[in-house]
Amino acid sequence: MEIKAPVTIPYMLYEQLRQMIIDGTLAPGQPLREQELERRFGTSRSPIREALRLLELSGLATHAQRRGFRVVLYTEREIRQLYLLRAELEAYAIRGLADQQDLEPLLARLRDAHERLRGCDPGNAVLSYLSTVRGAFLTIVDSLRNQPLREAVHRLNERCEPLRYNLFRRGFYDVGASACYVGSVVNALAQRDFARAAEIRRECAEWILPLVLRAYAEEVDARGTGDASA
Repeated sequence: MEIKAPVTIPYMLYEQLRQMIIDGTLAPGQPLREQELERRFGTSRSPIREALRLLELSGLATHAQRRGFRVVLYTEREIRQLYLLRAELEAYAIRGLADQQDLEPLLARLRDAHERLRGCDPGNAVLSYLSTVRGAFLTIVDSLRNQPLREAVHRLNERCEPLRYNLFRRGFYDVGASACYVGSVVNALAQRDFARAAEIRRECAEWILPLVLRAYAEEVDARGTGDASA
């Protein structure tokens, strides 16, 4: 589910903690101790606890009785499930475009995203680059006006965000290949070859998954926070 809430103290804390998990400031499996967070943010326990619950709802933190909250620590199996399921749902969305007669408005947005990817320097703007890649496929999903599908893909994207950022931080991401995949999807859609466009989306996931797994395993080993195997 998407986390959407008024700008309250718990929500602001959630946003800060979320970003710290995504950029690796908080390591995979790291305990999120309420007392430590109170001192860090200079606030009381109640909003901290609410922020942690929001993180749990988004899938970026876990909670166990008597052990408290921790940053999510993915297994290899979970990472595979996240990436392959998201690719399959986005491929489903791509095939659903066959029912739309006029694809030009969508294609214009996708071409714009592709050009921005080609001209972007992710070394200076990692989050912007990642947002553009993610947004290109979300544009397709959103165009179907299928709310259950949209919610599912947004939740999967949220859970993948720390994995994406870690891929960049550890130098595993091939910027040219990523832009090329987006461009290939756009070209296939322009020809109304929806089966090919969907297959390209799956190929993209199969290409990047081993890199994601390797980068995450290195991160976990370097932090000494657990085992990323299934």
